[in-house]
Amino acid sequence: MAHEILLPALSPTMTVGNLTRWLKKEGDRIEIGDIVAEIETDKAVMEVEALEEGILGKILVAEGTEEVAIKTPIAIVIEEGEEIPEASSLAVAKAPAVEKLEEKKFSSVSKEQAVSQQVEVKDRIFASPLARRIAKEKDVALSDLSGTGPNGRIVRRDVETHLKSAQAPKHSPKAQIQTAPSFASLEDDMVPHSLMRKVIARRLVASKQDAPHFYVFADIELDKLMALRKELNLMGEEEGFKISVNDMIIKAAALALKKEPGMNVVFEENHMRRLGNVDISVVVSVTDGLITPIIRQADKKSLRQISAEVKDLVARARVSKLSFEEYQGGGFSISNLGMFGVKQFTSIINPPQAGILAVGAGQKCPVVKEDGQLGVATVMSVSVAVDHRAVDGAVAAQWLNVFKKFLENPHSLVL
Repeated sequence: MAHEILLPALSPTMTVGNLTRWLKKEGDRIEIGDIVAEIETDKAVMEVEALEEGILGKILVAEGTEEVAIKTPIAIVIEEGEEIPEASSLAVAKAPAVEKLEEKKFSSVSKEQAVSQQVEVKDRIFASPLARRIAKEKDVALSDLSGTGPNGRIVRRDVETHLKSAQAPKHSPKAQIQTAPSFASLEDDMVPHSLMRKVIARRLVASKQDAPHFYVFADIELDKLMALRKELNLMGEEEGFKISVNDMIIKAAALALKKEPGMNVVFEENHMRRLGNVDISVVVSVTDGLITPIIRQADKKSLRQISAEVKDLVARARVSKLSFEEYQGGGFSISNLGMFGVKQFTSIINPPQAGILAVGAGQKCPVVKEDGQLGVATVMSVSVAVDHRAVDGAVAAQWLNVFKKFLENPHSLVL
């Protein structure tokens, strides 16, 4: 019997996805577990598995289609020798909003209620969330638009096309000759936003608007840490592991969060959530933006374990091969720009977390030693940004002081 392949929700926050590539073509045999397509979410490129076997009879959503809503039928699978049914017979035009109506099951429903529901579904305009938001902001009536998305769904490009046509100047030929060249004539390269870039923009704007940021700064001497790292890496040469300074920073941050749990929190509307685990999100730069894979329970892991996990997560993040469990969540973030020679910077909190550590480069600097003598030390400048709704300044300062002590007395990281 024919059945549909629906666009799955590949993460808890996913509402739409871009269908980037079909790995099967019409007429191909599909077995359960076969990878049939690749979907770009807001964070990664994920694979769609076949849940039933059969023949890929018809592809409903072409490669390159953007902003396909979850649960949208993207293909029809048939049995050997079966004719491909009409889309209408499989209710291809179903959208999540319609399904919500269908999922409401009452023990008894009057005829009047049934008729009103049918009218509501018939009159409903199907549009992507982004298209609705842009239309609302630009005061565009969705009823004036024709959808070009799957099953006639209105998508972003439909709203933008309408806006461009409405804004196009209606000049006479003479007026056009006298008009100065617009900026568009300078041949700028207009690069469409990826899903990741859109999500980053939305989340970071929300972070700055919703979370009052408070910053604390410190300078940390690294000479003892560098010496210990060198010693550990000499010991690990035969076994093939190498500890980085960032691995030691992750461990120190985790231990400091364990010791100062007031930093390991999330502000919620009616209460403060005190997190039970110390999960560190590590900011990684990828092609389209940033992603934050997570070292779970980092306070309980050795430097060697942290190092291996970071290497694996970063490598897979850069080829969009992380599962959503590997980057969703986390209680505290670390952003390190030291490898670029950046001395000091501040970061924007990754919501709903309450804190993020910004790490600069270690540099040789003159310092006054405990005996009052002038010396030279490798000094790293760091800042921590906290959500002042959740974390008071004194708590942030205490956490930063503990973090500094762990790095300046690094043997505590391996004991």
